[in-house]
This record gives sequence, C-alpha cells and structure tokens, in this order.
Amino acid sequence: MASHRKWSPPGTRRTGIRTPALATAALTSVALLSQTANAAPPAEPRPTLEEVEKKVDDLYHQAETATEKYNATRERTAQQRKRVDSLLDDVARRTEKLNTAREELGSFAAAQYRTGASAPGSASLLLADNPQDYFDQTQLMNRLTSRQKAAVDDYVTERSATSKKREEASRSLRTLTTSQDALKTSKADVQGKLAAARDLLSKLTADEKARLAAIAKKKREAADRKAAELAAERAAAERKARDTARQPGTPSGTTGTGTSGTPAGDSSYAAKAAKAIAFARAQIGKPYVWGATGPGSYDCSGLTQAVWKAAGVTLPRTTYDQVNVGTTVSLSAVEPGDLVFFYDDISHVGLYIGNGMMIHAPKPGAYVREESIFYAIHSVVRPA
Repeated sequence: MASHRKWSPPGTRRTGIRTPALATAALTSVALLSQTANAAPPAEPRPTLEEVEKKVDDLYHQAETATEKYNATRERTAQQRKRVDSLLDDVARRTEKLNTAREELGSFAAAQYRTGASAPGSASLLLADNPQDYFDQTQLMNRLTSRQKAAVDDYVTERSATSKKREEASRSLRTLTTSQDALKTSKADVQGKLAAARDLLSKLTADEKARLAAIAKKKREAADRKAAELAAERAAAERKARDTARQPGTPSGTTGTGTSGTPAGDSSYAAKAAKAIAFARAQIGKPYVWGATGPGSYDCSGLTQAVWKAAGVTLPRTTYDQVNVGTTVSLSAVEPGDLVFFYDDISHVGLYIGNGMMIHAPKPGAYVREESIFYAIHSVVRPA
C-alpha cells in the first residue's frame, strides 16, 4: 500500500528537528559571539619616549615632594614621642610620690582614730578618695600639727597636678597615634610614586633607555653652559670691583662690597662655607635614599643638613624649613655655601660650590654628585 506521508522540500524544518544547514549557521553565530565576548580589550597606544621621560620626571618630583612631607611628619612624630615619654615618666614619678604621701596621711588618720576622733573604717574609705575632705569632715585638721597640715595640702595639690598630667599624656598619646598613621600614609605615597616610575622604565627597550640617557645628557650640557656663563659674569664683575678699588681716590683700607652683597672683608661665612663644601665633596658617590640623613646615604635635605652641621650650623630637617633659615639672596649674588632651592613647592635643595655648580643628592637611583644649578630654581638662602 502506498505511503501517505507528505513530502517536505530540503532545508525545511520538521517538528523538533533542525536541518544541517540551519544548525551549522547557528553554531557559527554562537562561536563568533563567544570569540567577541572573550576578546581582550584593545591595547592602549604605547607612549612616546618623550612622554615616558616627562612622566618619570614627574613621578620622581612627586616622590621627592612626598619625601619631604614624610621627613616633616617623621620629625614631628619623633618630637611627639619624646613628649609622651616625658609625660609618662612624670606621671609615674608623681604617682609614686602620691602613694608615699597617702601612706603618711593614713598613719595620721590612724593615730587620730586611736584617740577616738573618728569612726572605725572611715579613715581608709575617705582617704582613698579625698584626704582633704576626710580631715575636714572629721574635724581632724584642728588636731593636726603644722607639718601634718602641710602634708595634707601638698597631697591635695599634687593629686590635682598628677590628674592634669595624666590627661595631658593621654591627649599627647592620641596626637602621636594620629602622626604615626600619617607617617605610614606618606611613606606609602613615596613608595607608590617610585614603584610607578620603576614600572615605566622597566617597559623600555635597551635602545629606548639609551635614547633616554642621551636626552638627559643634552639637558645637563645645556645647564652646564648656563653655569659657565654665570661663572664668566661673576668673574668679570669681580675684576671690575678690584679695578675700581685700585683707582686713585679710593679711601685707604676700603675693600668695597662683594658681589654677594656681604662685606668682602668678612671671612666668617666663607670659612664656614669652606667646611660645609669640604664635607659635601667627601659625600660624593654615596647613594640617594629617601628619608636618609647619612652617613652612608642621603636625601637632598638630609645632605644639606649634614654638610652645614659639619660647619657648626644647625639646620632643620626639611626643605620647607631650611628655606626659612638665614638670609635670602638673589641668584646673581649666590656664593659658595649657599643653599639653592628648586621648584615651586621647594621640594629639592643643593649646596652651591661656585661657578654655577652645586653638590646635591639628586633622586632615587642616583648618587650624591656635582651638577649645574640651572633647573627650576626657586630661591637662594645663605644659612649662616
């Protein structure tokens, strides 16, 4: 008997079944969608060498700024720690003194009790709280000797002072804790900036690193030319000053005024500056380490603090404070030994040694070295 099944043209769908052509198309679509979903995001364009150089310089500058903030916070924290230790020691001494006085007053109260002037147990109860009230309430003050009365007054006064010292120590301890937290934050800030700079430099090829070094060399050479120009100008000014002093009519013994604006005959500053410069030269080649003050390594302000300490002059720890010590002079009047500060945020400092050159601790990864002062100069300060 003939089959009555209806014939279906190729490519049409029967219930519950996909034809091979449609199934293949569906699988292809799913595969394409999957590949699109799993595809990596487009890579960011590679920065140019000039962009890398600027970014690294900015990061080092930011790190140095953060370093000076870290130095200031560490200095403040150290002072606060000394203050807390001193207060706690004072509280301990006062407490011991109070305990001794309490025992003495207790013996007074016991003696008065034996005479029948007070009820049993009241002495130890009230004395622990306020001995003055105790003696007043029991009318014992009239029966005490002058020495005993003085002891009561001293106890009450000392107890009040000790209580205030405890409160002061507690406040100082809270302040110290806040400073310690800020110290951790500033330390992490420095480390983060330096890590970012190292990461950028690590991605450079050997050829790019060589080109970057060549760019830095050109900048140093340009700064050195400016230094030579300044040295020539200073030398010409000094020759002119000497010629003027030798002209007829110049009063005998007159030395005039040096180009620095200070009396040329005053050698005290020059002598101190010579000691500072000699010490600085001995540090050349030692590594820059942020937060370091020597003797094996330095950051910029740690170095200037150390070199002037060798000359008998005490400078504060940070660039922000060092810039306010001494006398500000113009760049045209700069003398060996002066401190030269850089950038608008005063985050770097070097020791001027003459001829447009300075000795400084430049940045992480570098060493104490002699270099031109011609960068972003902020001001010049004569510290002594």
